[in-house]
Amino acid sequence: MFFRERVEPVEVYLLRPDAYIVWHDPVVRERLSWYYSVMIDEKPAKFMIAKRIESPINPYNEKHSWDELWSIHAKLAEEFAKTWRMIRDDELKLKELPKPKYSFLDLKIVLSRKLMDPCRLCEWKCRVHRLEGRYGICMVDREAIVHSYFHHMGEEAPLVPSGTIFYGGCNFRCAYCQNWEISQTNARYGKRMNPEKLARIQEYLRKTGARNINHVGGEPTPHIPFIIESMKYLEVNVPQLWNSNMYMTHEALHVLKDLIDIWLPDFKYGNNDCAWRYSKVRNYYEIVTRNLKIAYSSGDIIIRHLVLPGHVECCTRRVLEWIAKNTPNALVNIMDQYRPEHLVLKYPDRFPEINRRLYRKEILEAYRIADELGLVYKPVS
Repeated sequence: MFFRERVEPVEVYLLRPDAYIVWHDPVVRERLSWYYSVMIDEKPAKFMIAKRIESPINPYNEKHSWDELWSIHAKLAEEFAKTWRMIRDDELKLKELPKPKYSFLDLKIVLSRKLMDPCRLCEWKCRVHRLEGRYGICMVDREAIVHSYFHHMGEEAPLVPSGTIFYGGCNFRCAYCQNWEISQTNARYGKRMNPEKLARIQEYLRKTGARNINHVGGEPTPHIPFIIESMKYLEVNVPQLWNSNMYMTHEALHVLKDLIDIWLPDFKYGNNDCAWRYSKVRNYYEIVTRNLKIAYSSGDIIIRHLVLPGHVECCTRRVLEWIAKNTPNALVNIMDQYRPEHLVLKYPDRFPEINRRLYRKEILEAYRIADELGLVYKPVS
């Protein structure tokens, strides 16, 4: 009912990044240098490198324990990091690496599926046996749910046209969600897809002009096993972009992080009280800041922050101050497009404090704080 496929060829942009003036900004070019090199096909995406790192075991053999798999993963992660740095610095070419029978990617496929059953992919840790067809808090079971995929022209300037895949389900319950139909109410009713089909979609998006594959939703975290397995069948070089609320577990993030070329995380709240009131999640601030540090250390990143009405001091200021202190080279998109949606619109008396658009003075104050902190945000907004 809600599935939508819209792909219009835009090949002219694929190898002509100069079509967008943002790439003439030396700061943007420097801070997104890896993503840029993969985007223009000069370097291989990280998932392609992971395919060339040999696993010393057959990870699909069920005799290997959880601890043994994690121990091998830690060793291969070090080998991957070394290989990635050599490829990044032009000391090694991907074609010089043989194709192993079992790879680092295969190991990640197995680990991610084990994290799904019982499910510990996100910090709800609901431990539902999803491989038996049961739904977790996210409303996703044993198959990927895709509601639409298309070239998105409304993302940050360095990303468009973005090959966006909207997955169903979410582990948040945001009162103001603009995608509530696919994240909550009708999350289960998208099109079910296996990993091979997901790979074909990614290839199609890339070949018709996408600069990246943008995994979004809803929320992509419940789909981590399906997305990682799709990379096994993906043969075109394309940057992988993670567009997420970043509420995944430490284990899920470590399985994922070696495969993502550019991160596009939300940093919504500056405290746990606001996170609980508007998104119904616990320990938000500690979990998300932990994960943002890991993402920042493992790849290029643009952090999004949506300014909420009346929340400049309790959320926006604290978010921007944390970014300036902990991830100073991250690009930041301070977003001004908040509008009352979903429960805020349906039940205006429940959330009266955010049942309005932003005042101009609020977004200008957010920009002023960012300027004061020395953050780079205008080139990507």
